[in-house]
Amino acid sequence: MLRIHFSSADLVRTRISSTPDPMWELALSIHLLRYRGTDPLLGGWKNRMIADLKPGGVLRDQVSLLLALNPPVGYFPDFLTPPEAATGFAPGLEAVLSTPKDRLRKEINALGDAQGSLSGNVDDVGVGSTRALGELGTAISRYHETAIAPMWDRVRTAVDADRGLRARTMLDSGTEGLLNTIHPTVRFDGSVLEISEYPSDRDVYLEGRGLQLVPSYFKTPSKPVCLFDPDLPPVLVYSVHHEARAAVVRSQEALAALLGRTRAAVVDLVADGSTTTEIARRLEVSPAAASQHVAVLREAGLVHSLRDRNTVLHTLTPLGHAMLAGRSPTPT
Repeated sequence: MLRIHFSSADLVRTRISSTPDPMWELALSIHLLRYRGTDPLLGGWKNRMIADLKPGGVLRDQVSLLLALNPPVGYFPDFLTPPEAATGFAPGLEAVLSTPKDRLRKEINALGDAQGSLSGNVDDVGVGSTRALGELGTAISRYHETAIAPMWDRVRTAVDADRGLRARTMLDSGTEGLLNTIHPTVRFDGSVLEISEYPSDRDVYLEGRGLQLVPSYFKTPSKPVCLFDPDLPPVLVYSVHHEARAAVVRSQEALAALLGRTRAAVVDLVADGSTTTEIARRLEVSPAAASQHVAVLREAGLVHSLRDRNTVLHTLTPLGHAMLAGRSPTPT
């Protein structure tokens, strides 16, 4: 069982992250790929990623070190989810790669103790090898580009919806009510938060630092998790509320009702940039039909197109991103 001890100052300083954390989403998405349960909303994403990561898949060799650092169950190093990631993926990646050598050694040793053995590349990370850290940086960037970035609007929509639900709970029932509804395994009596069936039996004393609650789109439905090192800034990462996941579905259905399913699918495909040929291939339509759909969306101010020699790359405008995420566009 995990026990988190609160003082009155900690209750005041307990808060919910305002944005999703890209490094937590990245690490937990790897765990989700190994989770036996299914989620209709993530089924297509999971099948695509498993195909890319299986032996011989296009991503397997590129991200093998990252996979080794994130085992299916149990401990994974805290340095992979730094607090700097709260401001974005780039600061988070920089923090990972600049982790002090003594901390790398400590956490890789802990991983070895938990797993029983380590591959050579993982052990090289533990000694701060420039080559190994460079390989890790490439693996994190490549995985983020393929698995996380294309889903980011959905992640953000779900986290925004979860924050709204939690804020309403806190207004109605206070911090105690909020903490008691994070997950069925969580019990909070006003001073100690207990998580039953936690992998390790330990106590965490907040000592006035407060607790950062981090909602995660890719977190499995299992119990919330926290950092292993009690001296690091305290966080509790939990799966977004099922109603928050439903908000993503509703926004996608609303977009399809507004634009039609084919054009809604085009908006989804160009969220991270797609060419006309790629759109045609993914939607199984002719390049001419794909170009026509893009032209309509471009005229509506949802898509921007940039020609480079014989290729046209399509991306979403700020309005297109806002529509995809089901949010009001940010004023300029």
